[in-house]
Amino acid sequence: MSKQTAYVWHKDNLQQATAGRWHQPPVDIRATRIITDTRQIIAGDVFLAICGERFDAHDFVATAKQNGAVAAIVEREVECDIPQLVVADSRLALGHLGKFRRDQHTDLTVVALTGSSGKTTTKEMLGSILGQIAPTLITRGNLNNDLGVPMMLLELTDEHRFLVVELGANHVGEIAYTAGLVRPDVAMVLNIGTAHLGEFGGRENIAKAKAEIYSALTEQGVAVLPFADEFYEELSAAAKQFTQRTISFGERSVPLKTANLAKADYEMLSLQGVETVQMMGDVFADEVEALTTHSCFDLVLNPDIDTLQSLPVRLPFIGEHNVANAQAAAAAAVALGIDLPTIVQGLTNATPPKGRLTRVAFGNHSLLDDTYNANPTSMLTAASVLEAEQGIKILVMGDIFELGDASVDEHTKLGEKIATLAIDHVLTVGTHMAHTTQAINRHKMIAKHYADKPNLLIDLQNLLKAGQATVLFKGSRGMAMESLIADLTAC
Repeated sequence: MSKQTAYVWHKDNLQQATAGRWHQPPVDIRATRIITDTRQIIAGDVFLAICGERFDAHDFVATAKQNGAVAAIVEREVECDIPQLVVADSRLALGHLGKFRRDQHTDLTVVALTGSSGKTTTKEMLGSILGQIAPTLITRGNLNNDLGVPMMLLELTDEHRFLVVELGANHVGEIAYTAGLVRPDVAMVLNIGTAHLGEFGGRENIAKAKAEIYSALTEQGVAVLPFADEFYEELSAAAKQFTQRTISFGERSVPLKTANLAKADYEMLSLQGVETVQMMGDVFADEVEALTTHSCFDLVLNPDIDTLQSLPVRLPFIGEHNVANAQAAAAAAVALGIDLPTIVQGLTNATPPKGRLTRVAFGNHSLLDDTYNANPTSMLTAASVLEAEQGIKILVMGDIFELGDASVDEHTKLGEKIATLAIDHVLTVGTHMAHTTQAINRHKMIAKHYADKPNLLIDLQNLLKAGQATVLFKGSRGMAMESLIADLTAC
């Protein structure tokens, strides 16, 4: 990030943004960074003391000063000879600071996206598209919550013209809050799955929480909708409370009776006994071919939004689900008025993020690293990608977190579905994966559960001696399944 174009914080705009009061007010401050972790403090930074469940950063204000902080933002005065801006709630103050910075950037165009899966990959694709046009900031890692989103806003520099921001949620109201900070010009929901099912208590509540993203759209904002999703109608209704400008992506089968068809077409299909028809969104993919190293498809703009346009795409991502992610990224770009050739070029040049179905060569074997995170939907999707591979197919899975009371049931249902796939071996680790293993073995004895990773690794190494194999690794972030890849490839 260029220091020359970084936003400068001083005594007055810090106070204006947070509505705080100065204790031991500074004569002058010129800071470009507001930091919440004393380990990252360098000379000239402002330290923001957050009160967490297990720690109170006010205890480290003195450390921040020693590391070079020129001021601290605190909820209470502390015994330290450093200028202190006292605020009512430091967590909310971070949000106020992020929003203040976003509001100063009047020529910034913001795309906000959420969904149960595919957020990271889609933001990378969209960043590749927009980055061809002007400097673009995209969410780093998983900075997508009430702390991470304002942290990303604080990284905006004057040179940025686009911001692609990922919004996640652990509870109802969180996306409404973060969306209000970023004020998106385009707001998009990718899908409604089962991630964080335990916190929300059902997919209907997940849909309501994700739909909050539309509530903060700017005056001429556009809502992007997942046409293929089971909750499309609910999301569409929620979006239209805030904007009449919508664009959809994907395709789905709908009953003939509810299809929006010309009378002549309806009568002809009815006479033929057709009960369902395939309907297309505003942006969709045709002639899809999912290969082991990439995917090919025609990206099509529905003539309902423009004259029919179609261009071929060679997407450097594997799995049909990533074709869906590419359609979503394209729809957001179309909403911004970007032409189809530029969209296609951006998708072609996009780079898969680490841990998102990236392929690692290991001798004559192929390792699929999908360890970034997991939910039941993405786990099954990844397993389907493995099914299409050549040679011995080995699935290595760790527990899925944040399923709450539904954890046993969801892990069991996952096993039932995986048992229908053409996979040769399944190795699992974690408390709840025992239920997945049992469910698989009720149908065919291909799964084995392990109490720890070292024993799993020994059996995996032995399986690889049998011949060329493809191994897929996946689990929730807390399972750190990438450690198995590191241990395997280090041998």
